[in-house]
Amino acid sequence: MNYIPAHDRYQRMQYSHCGNTGLELPKLSLGLWHNFGSVDVFDTAKSILLHAFDNGITHFDLANNYGPVAGSAEKTLGAVLSKELVGFRDELIISTKAGYGMWEGPYGDGGSKKYLIASLNQSLKRMNLEYVDIFYHHRFDPRTPLEETMAALELIYRQGKALYIGISNYNSAQTNEAVAILQSLGVPLVLHQFKYNMFCREAETDGLLQTLEQHGVGSIAFSPLAQGLLSDKYLHDIPRDSRAAKPHGFLSEDDINEEVREKIQALTLIAQNRNQTLAEMAIAWLWHKKITSVLIGASSPSQLQTNLNARNATPFLDDEIRAIDAICL
Repeated sequence: MNYIPAHDRYQRMQYSHCGNTGLELPKLSLGLWHNFGSVDVFDTAKSILLHAFDNGITHFDLANNYGPVAGSAEKTLGAVLSKELVGFRDELIISTKAGYGMWEGPYGDGGSKKYLIASLNQSLKRMNLEYVDIFYHHRFDPRTPLEETMAALELIYRQGKALYIGISNYNSAQTNEAVAILQSLGVPLVLHQFKYNMFCREAETDGLLQTLEQHGVGSIAFSPLAQGLLSDKYLHDIPRDSRAAKPHGFLSEDDINEEVREKIQALTLIAQNRNQTLAEMAIAWLWHKKITSVLIGASSPSQLQTNLNARNATPFLDDEIRAIDAICL
């Protein structure tokens, strides 16, 4: 049976302008970092993507090395774009990135023009697309002159292989410099993707949020649930199938000590008083911080739906914000 998206999908989601542009992003975007690789079940990945679109999530975010194996998440999306979503490309925002290690040798990593151009060409082939809507440099590369990296982004923009240009994981000073170079080239910086959640406040202390506002650059926050810490997953123990239980991940069992668990429990009480789960409150907190879009992941349609429930959040009271800060800071 042919896929037919929900007719009311755009009534199910709110959208915000991305900085000083006409581009609107959904308040929730779907990241394909985990659960969309060649090691994962394709039908599950497809069902997550379609459930997202049914609920007005129009932005799918990737990178060249998402998988595993590296590149396979883009192939997964490409397969769905070529079949179930084949008639809906113009309703979607597809973003990808390059900056971390992707292939062997000196040209498969960093911020050189050689690497960025080659990487995007490979990504377009994997997704069977002529262009992406947003292309990011994934990380600041101290080994490459920033002028070269920004010139590569300008070339990609001029060639029409990306409609908008973004950066990711740049600090405030690096962002200021990138904006200045791109402005001199006549290319707007549209979006910055960075780690931000109730536990991770570097975007505040570094001044990045103020820098983005000053330059009219949109913001998209990844790791909104702090790799699952800001949920009910680790309230009492560490599930065997959780990220913390897996070796070589971004979260380890050592990260979940008694002090952290007490913070999670205290935040959960605030969320319950707001008639929310902790995960819902963590997402809503980012919206309170005026983040353009919150980048979520999902391992199943039901988990995605849990995050979608944050759309029903009531505005925060000042006392609630002060209580959250007292716990987290």
